[in-house]
Amino acid sequence: MLAISGAISGNISAAQAPGPQAPPPLNLNLRQAKDYALRNHPRIRSAAASVRAAQSVVKEVRAAELPKVSGEVTGVEAQHGTILAAGAIQTSSLYTRFASGIALSQLVTDFGQTRDLTRSADLRARSETSTADAVRQQVLFQVEQAYFRALSASAVLEAARAAVNTRDVTLRQIRALAESSMRSTLDVRFAEVALSQAQLDLEQAENAAAGAQADLSAALGLDNSVTFNLSDEPLAAPLAATPDARIQEALNKRPELAALNLDREAAHRYAEAEAKLKLPTVSLVGVAGGIPAGDSRLPENYAAAGVNVNIPILNGGLFSARREEAEQRAVKADNDARNLAIQVARDVRVAWLEATTAARRMDVTATLLAQSNEALRLAQTRYDAGLGSIVELSQAQLNQTSAQIQNASARYEYQSRRSALDYATGILQ
Repeated sequence: MLAISGAISGNISAAQAPGPQAPPPLNLNLRQAKDYALRNHPRIRSAAASVRAAQSVVKEVRAAELPKVSGEVTGVEAQHGTILAAGAIQTSSLYTRFASGIALSQLVTDFGQTRDLTRSADLRARSETSTADAVRQQVLFQVEQAYFRALSASAVLEAARAAVNTRDVTLRQIRALAESSMRSTLDVRFAEVALSQAQLDLEQAENAAAGAQADLSAALGLDNSVTFNLSDEPLAAPLAATPDARIQEALNKRPELAALNLDREAAHRYAEAEAKLKLPTVSLVGVAGGIPAGDSRLPENYAAAGVNVNIPILNGGLFSARREEAEQRAVKADNDARNLAIQVARDVRVAWLEATTAARRMDVTATLLAQSNEALRLAQTRYDAGLGSIVELSQAQLNQTSAQIQNASARYEYQSRRSALDYATGILQ
């Protein structure tokens, strides 16, 4: 698969390159299209960067529990016998000195606040991973939808070309018959109008096909429009009688719902951490170093260790407000997750109904095509025998073209609806 994908990448790059002649269409199947998009679409790369950033936040928060060591260098020129009378300082005496050393601090306990914050950050990182999976599913869905639209537009284009060819042949036959006085000039005019209408439909079909190719190129993450020869995909297995199993699967597998559930759990963990702001924090601190030069009253070396206990007393209600904010955000996350679960179930039901309708439409359009073919055969026979009018024949040709387009479109509409159902279920691969 890697070799195939690499070949596709190279061919797409060649197809995008400017040249004096348009490059030939590139053969592409759906699996290759999805593999290429997953490797090259900018939304995939953006989501991956967001995951890595969220994973770094976990390390940032966890750092509060780990030892901190810093090196310090101090040089002071002081007036002899001077002391400090004001200011937040370590000692009131000032000595001329040059000293260097290290300082160590280690959190002993904050009664689980940092642990809860780390857990919350880890849950949000996992949520970001689920969000990236949701982006992956969206890209795959866009590729599949664009792929089937392009196939449908190509089928319509082929039907439009066939209609032009058929009506051109009919016009030439009627002209020959008119020259032999076996058909009237009115028949010729009707045939000319029918051909012109078919040519107009062909122009519209060509424009729609080009637009569908451009949509597919964009879905693949390409800057320019590339023309593809697309392979047909086999029809999926028939649907189950009810969407219940699909709904349960979606509740378990939809990455958006998984991300929101992780965010909800992270919000509760964060609220627990904010509730512990009122508790003391205990830290160990230590310093050690040397004084190679300075006042003679200073020793050559120094070292000290201690325990620091920080006990919050009054802070203007800051901690209680932060706790209330976190708790309300957790309540919001609970309701957001429940609301999304309702929407997911609704999306699956609607997608299942649309796919079921599309499946029935395939059977109806197949019958319609067979009937229109038979009607055209009879109309052509009646016209050749002089029993039918050119209007009857033109209408039969028009009905056949319409039936061909609807029959081809129904197949790709069904595949598109099945893709939408798989996306709603969260199982696109």
